[in-house]
Amino acid sequence: MTQLLQITLTSTAADERFGKNPALTPTAEGYQIHQSATDELRAIQKAGRTLDGLGLQQVQLAGEGWSIDKQWAFYQGFCSAKKLGGVSWAGTAQEVNQLVQLQQCFAWAKKQINQTPEDLSPQTLCAEAALFLEAVAPRGSISYRTLVGDELLAEGWIGIHAVGRGSDRAPAMLVLDFNPTGHADAPVAAALVGKGITFDSGGYSIKASEGMLTMKCDMGGAATVTAALALAIMQGLQKRVQLVLCCAENLINGRAYKLGDILKYKNGVTVEVVNTDAEGRLVLADGLMCAAASGAPLVIDAATLTGAAMMAVGTEYNALFALDKALQNRVLGYAEQVSEPAWPLPLERWHQQQCPSPYADTANSRPVKGGGTGGASNAAGFLSRFVANDGKGWLHIDLAAAFHNTANGFWGAGATGTGIRLVAHTLLAETA
Repeated sequence: MTQLLQITLTSTAADERFGKNPALTPTAEGYQIHQSATDELRAIQKAGRTLDGLGLQQVQLAGEGWSIDKQWAFYQGFCSAKKLGGVSWAGTAQEVNQLVQLQQCFAWAKKQINQTPEDLSPQTLCAEAALFLEAVAPRGSISYRTLVGDELLAEGWIGIHAVGRGSDRAPAMLVLDFNPTGHADAPVAAALVGKGITFDSGGYSIKASEGMLTMKCDMGGAATVTAALALAIMQGLQKRVQLVLCCAENLINGRAYKLGDILKYKNGVTVEVVNTDAEGRLVLADGLMCAAASGAPLVIDAATLTGAAMMAVGTEYNALFALDKALQNRVLGYAEQVSEPAWPLPLERWHQQQCPSPYADTANSRPVKGGGTGGASNAAGFLSRFVANDGKGWLHIDLAAAFHNTANGFWGAGATGTGIRLVAHTLLAETA
């Protein structure tokens, strides 16, 4: 059996014959990464990307200095949409087990997000999420139901139904219960809500071709919260958690929802549709009300929601929004602990009034390109109309860092999984 190439870490400067300050040099057994005194994890991730570019399919991390975060940074650079494995881990059995768990959850999420939309319908996404969680959770701790098509209307989930009714493949809502206690009356400690738009054409507010090309990633929120729940379960979660996935294809036919339509939600809020491409907040509104009904004191939603968030924080950070500033500050601390960049953007109660309508309580956006200034905050303000307890215990994550359209020096093209570790850590920390 051929020995795998060994990837080691060193703090020594590189030999000048390999160029000026190279970060990666060959050894007799493989390659060594010259650690940077600054941006250490990014330098290691960049080295992983470089090795992937050489066509390597499998490597062994070896030697001293490989912390979990350093190994994970290397993996994130080394993996790609076509290669979700290929790294043999270093360290103790416990460290290796943690990394295997991370890889299992991230690989599942990346596979779903990178999946062709033809093969991932709303119902398929719900089914895949339930099967994955059943596979990792203790036997008997998972129960769920999936509402499909007109079943959504029968229970009042009009946002998901409206967005998805233009597709031949019905919209669907997964409501999954992880209850490790075995007690039917156990309180729900947390609820996770994910945007699951399996393909987003923009509807009648149709996207340009170049903007539509990567819209298979618009179910990234659903994949993120599912993988995060799985990771938390693997890491010892013992509290009851509800998962709500809001899934639909935003397409056009004679039944598709239209600009000027008014939706009346279960809580009585009326919404004028001024942009059918601002569909994510319409489906999340249903999910947030479902989560509120569970009585969970902690509600986290995740969504690839706005281009405005990407303009504000770039594609290396996720944007955080909360009316509960104490929770937001704690989550920022968690983001530092798990090395997943996140940054807060403004959200106050008055953001609820930033999308006015003369015909309804609110519009779903502003009728201008991109939703106008402050679009990410305005979208969060819209969502805040559908949460309980005046927003206490609620966190909204706009997943600006969940997907890269093209490869760069740190990431392969496609899904990144950024946000999974943060949501999992928040679940464990806030329900302890």
